[in-house]
Amino acid sequence: MNMKDLQSKFKTMFNNLAEPSICFAPGRINLIGEHTDYNGGYVLPATISYGTYAFGVKRTDHTLRLFSLNFPETGIIECDLSDLSFQEEDSWANYPKGMIEAIKNRTYPIQTGADILFYGNIPNQAGLSSSASIELVTGILMEELFSFTLPRLSLIKLGQQVENQYIGVNSGIMDQFAIGLGRQEHAILLNCKTNDYEYVPIHLQGFEIVIIHSNKQRTLAESKYNERFNECKTALETLQTVLPIKSLSDVSLEQFNAYQHVIKNSTIRKRAKHVISENERTLQASNELKNGNLSAFGKLMNESHQSLQQDYEVTGKELDTIVHAAWKQQGVLGARMTGAGFGGCAIAIVAKEKVAAFKENVNDIYKRSIGYDASFYTAAIVDGARSLVEAHK
Repeated sequence: MNMKDLQSKFKTMFNNLAEPSICFAPGRINLIGEHTDYNGGYVLPATISYGTYAFGVKRTDHTLRLFSLNFPETGIIECDLSDLSFQEEDSWANYPKGMIEAIKNRTYPIQTGADILFYGNIPNQAGLSSSASIELVTGILMEELFSFTLPRLSLIKLGQQVENQYIGVNSGIMDQFAIGLGRQEHAILLNCKTNDYEYVPIHLQGFEIVIIHSNKQRTLAESKYNERFNECKTALETLQTVLPIKSLSDVSLEQFNAYQHVIKNSTIRKRAKHVISENERTLQASNELKNGNLSAFGKLMNESHQSLQQDYEVTGKELDTIVHAAWKQQGVLGARMTGAGFGGCAIAIVAKEKVAAFKENVNDIYKRSIGYDASFYTAAIVDGARSLVEAHK
């Protein structure tokens, strides 16, 4: 759906002939560094060419009217600026509502309501951060409509706050950070403890990043994400009895090998092993990318998936089938699940001339094993959340 079609949909849906402000926030893939973010570790995300568009016009009253082309069955969801509290029946609209409330609570000037149309081309429930994408695009749109500028890191932190406190998911800051500060043809090496970050160039050199959606539906808030969060907390508290640490990411693999015996529960011990080894892999992977060594980077991706499968146990049959099939294909440097797991997506680095065969072969194996098709997307690495007003005047 192109911009003119979306603008026309906005005007028809809201019976509003004003030219809307247009903003875009991409989704993200995490190249490596999974489930390290809420443990104070390193992650290596990149923003992709799929994302969420928001078209908005200020109103003269205090009514907020929200509509999503992705969920047309919910119709226009209305609320008043004086009450933006979480409402179960508002479903997807709680994400923009929560973001607008968070900005208002920071005393930024949102004086009136607005008509806002959302359209996202991120595959639904794929684990590519559609929720953070809608949070950040809402924030950018509020800046555009009401003529204020939030420091980008503040906007990112508000997005995480909405996720944690308003929606109720114990997620780290990675998704909002990547989407807020993404850069074309770069990944972000982010220290989730300090929010220090650096851009890492991605030179694909004849390869492409292929996203494979398992098409197994997953709802993060209802998944075992919070269970893993609590298991890591238990591991940390146990290791703190013998090590002066504030997070699992403070522990080196060498230290873990020396002190893992204090964690008596074997499941908790495996969870900690994944986080600590994944943190070291992420730093290694960043260095390999900086050196242009895609082959070594791909091997670290494979090791990451093995750890997520065996120690963190968040992959599941669908993602394992995709990744194990991908490893066997010609022209594949590496493949792993990406996102929280329990369904969602995997990613693979595939030679351009092998992509068509890769898709066909992996899907054939997947369909025979699982019973339905996977979906495939080739992603470019793009800039983060931004206004598109000038580009479409």
